[in-house]
Amino acid sequence: QVKLVESGGGLVQAGGSLRLSCAAPVSIFNINAMGWYRQAPGKQRELVAIITSIGSTNYVDSVKGRFTISRDNAKNTVYLQMNSLNAEDTAVYYCKFIIAVREHWGQGIQVTVSS
Repeated sequence: QVKLVESGGGLVQAGGSLRLSCAAPVSIFNINAMGWYRQAPGKQRELVAIITSIGSTNYVDSVKGRFTISRDNAKNTVYLQMNSLNAEDTAVYYCKFIIAVREHWGQGIQVTVSS
Protein backbone atom coordinates (compact mmCIF):
# COMPACT_ATOMS: atom_id res chain seq x y z
CA GLN A 1 0.00 0.00 0.00
CA VAL A 2 1.36 3.38 -1.02
CA LYS A 3 0.90 6.05 1.61
CA LEU A 4 -0.62 9.21 0.17
CA VAL A 5 -0.28 12.50 2.03
CA GLU A 6 -3.01 15.09 1.67
CA SER A 7 -2.79 18.74 2.58
CA GLY A 8 -4.53 22.06 2.05
CA GLY A 9 -7.87 21.53 3.72
CA GLY A 10 -9.41 23.70 6.38
CA LEU A 11 -12.12 26.24 7.07
CA VAL A 12 -13.09 28.82 4.48
CA GLN A 13 -15.96 31.23 4.00
CA ALA A 14 -18.49 30.71 1.24
CA GLY A 15 -17.16 32.10 -2.01
CA GLY A 16 -13.58 31.42 -1.01
CA SER A 17 -10.96 29.08 -2.41
CA LEU A 18 -8.78 26.21 -1.28
CA ARG A 19 -6.17 24.10 -3.00
CA LEU A 20 -5.81 20.47 -1.98
CA SER A 21 -2.65 18.50 -2.65
CA CYS A 22 -2.02 14.77 -2.50
CA ALA A 23 1.47 13.37 -2.84
CA ALA A 24 3.10 10.00 -2.80
CA PRO A 25 6.47 10.34 -1.03
CA VAL A 26 8.11 7.73 -3.22
CA SER A 27 8.85 7.52 -6.90
CA ILE A 28 6.09 5.79 -8.79
CA PHE A 29 6.37 5.02 -12.46
CA ASN A 30 3.02 3.56 -13.36
CA ILE A 31 0.38 5.85 -11.92
CA ASN A 32 -2.68 5.68 -14.10
CA ALA A 33 -5.53 7.83 -12.91
CA MET A 34 -5.53 10.18 -9.94
CA GLY A 35 -8.73 11.37 -8.40
CA TRP A 36 -10.45 13.23 -5.62
CA TYR A 37 -13.52 11.96 -3.78
CA ARG A 38 -15.51 13.44 -0.95
CA GLN A 39 -17.88 12.26 1.72
CA ALA A 40 -20.25 14.57 3.51
CA PRO A 41 -21.90 13.56 6.81
CA GLY A 42 -24.68 11.06 6.22
CA LYS A 43 -23.87 10.72 2.52
CA GLN A 44 -22.03 8.24 0.37
CA ARG A 45 -18.55 8.94 -0.91
CA GLU A 46 -18.70 10.49 -4.36
CA LEU A 47 -16.22 11.11 -7.12
CA VAL A 48 -15.39 14.79 -7.43
CA ALA A 49 -12.78 14.82 -10.17
CA ILE A 50 -10.41 12.48 -11.92
CA ILE A 51 -7.42 12.93 -14.21
CA THR A 52 -5.91 10.18 -16.32
CA SER A 53 -2.29 9.52 -17.23
CA ILE A 54 -2.73 11.46 -20.47
CA GLY A 55 -4.38 14.42 -18.76
CA SER A 56 -8.02 13.76 -19.54
CA THR A 57 -10.29 15.05 -16.81
CA ASN A 58 -13.80 14.47 -15.61
CA TYR A 59 -15.85 16.23 -12.93
CA VAL A 60 -19.05 15.69 -11.06
CA ASP A 61 -21.63 18.16 -12.36
CA SER A 62 -21.86 20.08 -9.09
CA VAL A 63 -18.23 21.26 -9.28
CA LYS A 64 -17.85 21.89 -13.00
CA GLY A 65 -16.58 25.39 -13.66
CA ARG A 66 -15.48 25.80 -10.03
CA PHE A 67 -12.95 23.03 -9.39
CA THR A 68 -9.87 22.13 -11.40
CA ILE A 69 -7.86 18.95 -11.05
CA SER A 70 -4.24 18.81 -12.18
CA ARG A 71 -1.23 16.57 -11.70
CA ASP A 72 2.53 16.88 -11.54
CA ASN A 73 3.95 13.55 -12.60
CA ALA A 74 7.50 14.48 -11.60
CA LYS A 75 6.31 15.08 -8.05
CA ASN A 76 3.77 12.23 -7.94
CA THR A 77 1.24 14.83 -6.87
CA VAL A 78 -2.35 15.62 -7.73
CA TYR A 79 -4.03 18.94 -6.95
CA LEU A 80 -7.59 20.11 -6.63
CA GLN A 81 -8.12 23.84 -6.96
CA MET A 82 -11.51 24.69 -5.49
CA ASN A 83 -13.05 28.09 -6.16
CA SER A 84 -16.42 29.62 -5.33
CA LEU A 85 -16.87 27.20 -2.48
CA ASN A 86 -20.27 26.81 -0.91
CA ALA A 87 -21.68 24.98 2.10
CA GLU A 88 -22.53 21.93 -0.01
CA ASP A 89 -18.81 21.41 -0.62
CA THR A 90 -18.26 20.70 3.08
CA ALA A 91 -16.94 17.16 3.35
CA VAL A 92 -13.94 14.99 3.98
CA TYR A 93 -11.94 14.87 0.77
CA TYR A 94 -9.95 11.78 -0.20
CA CYS A 95 -7.41 11.36 -2.96
CA LYS A 96 -6.97 8.13 -4.83
CA PHE A 97 -4.17 6.89 -7.05
CA ILE A 98 -4.63 3.96 -9.40
CA ILE A 99 -1.20 2.37 -9.70
CA ALA A 100 -1.22 -0.40 -12.27
CA VAL A 101 -4.59 -1.92 -11.35
CA ARG A 102 -4.56 -1.24 -7.62
CA GLU A 103 -6.23 1.59 -5.77
CA HIS A 104 -4.46 3.57 -3.07
CA TRP A 105 -6.28 6.06 -0.88
CA GLY A 106 -5.28 9.01 1.20
CA GLN A 107 -6.39 9.32 4.81
CA GLY A 108 -8.85 12.12 4.09
CA ILE A 109 -8.78 15.83 4.81
CA GLN A 110 -11.57 18.02 6.11
CA VAL A 111 -12.92 20.93 4.10
CA THR A 112 -15.48 23.09 5.86
CA VAL A 113 -17.24 25.99 4.15
CA SER A 114 -19.02 28.44 6.40
CA SER A 115 -22.01 30.30 5.05
